[in-house]
Amino acid sequence: MKRGSEALYESQTFEAILERMLARIPDSMDKREGSVIYDALAPNAAELAQAYVELDTQISLVFPNPDNEEYLDKSVAWSGTERKEAIKAQWRGKFYNNQNELMDVPIGSRYSIEELNYVVISKLGVGQFSVECETAGVIGNKYTGTLLPIDFIDGLAKAELVDLLVSGEDVESGEALFDRYQDKVTKPITSANKNQYVVWAREVSGVGDAKVFPLWNGNATVKVVILNNDKRTPSPAVVQAVQMHIDPTQDGHGEGAAPIGPVVTVVGAGEVPINVSVRVQLARDATPEDVKEQLEASISKYLEGLAFNDTDTLVRITRIANFILDVPPVIDYFDLTINGVTSNIQVPLDSVAVLGMVDVHV
Repeated sequence: MKRGSEALYESQTFEAILERMLARIPDSMDKREGSVIYDALAPNAAELAQAYVELDTQISLVFPNPDNEEYLDKSVAWSGTERKEAIKAQWRGKFYNNQNELMDVPIGSRYSIEELNYVVISKLGVGQFSVECETAGVIGNKYTGTLLPIDFIDGLAKAELVDLLVSGEDVESGEALFDRYQDKVTKPITSANKNQYVVWAREVSGVGDAKVFPLWNGNATVKVVILNNDKRTPSPAVVQAVQMHIDPTQDGHGEGAAPIGPVVTVVGAGEVPINVSVRVQLARDATPEDVKEQLEASISKYLEGLAFNDTDTLVRITRIANFILDVPPVIDYFDLTINGVTSNIQVPLDSVAVLGMVDVHV
């Protein structure tokens, strides 16, 4: 079955089946619509068409397909892989009275910033509370600054969001769920080997990928480096969530998913900015801005593909050159550099290359 949304038996329609049935009847007999033969075969063709529909459904349940959202969750459930639910962002909120002193506010009181509403859920200290976005997803990570009370709070003069405590995450995409499933079923997971640590890390919402470094700081030490869903370094809240999931105590006592013995350290991947500069010869009426926009999109996609790539850790200048020539208005290019040099850029194993500045000039 092809990896795609096309059904394997979609051509087996009522009309196609009935046509094949009627073709088996001699032409000397009356096969016109309304005839005895037609009316006898038509119900059977309808039932067979429905059976093919059900067969496609069964195939979707047996063979996971990232494009078939309707059945993907059920088809991977046997492996214990479940779609990550959306998470609501939680922030540290600070609240001040008219004397600019921190003051307490009621648990459950609600506030707004832009189009989002937040609710106070727990106290962190005097005048400091954990504030949760009422809308689940990454949108809850978007704003900082002044909160406006939805209900009147006696004595409140100012409220603000200051620190992201728990990163909001969208519902896991079908592609990401399928990718985790593929990792789980195609890479051997036994006795807390490297693959096992990757699976544990990717079970946490907000983690798009992970890389494991055994014995990184001596015997019985493991470092897990993680990326977010955009193949960038994750927020401290996501790093902390993974640490708590795998090894919360970091003392080898096996209080998390990791077994007794190893001390696990979870960190976010480092980022290596990739700055590109190039002089171009353009077709008439084209501008460097036209080239820059398309070039940035191509380079970003390329760098995402390199993130935690086990076989290729180089940002290749030849690939960047090809992207430049792929932009239609570009006739030729000159003086191409990456990070100020004319050679490839080596990315450390615990880091990812990310798009920096792109300078296109004539």
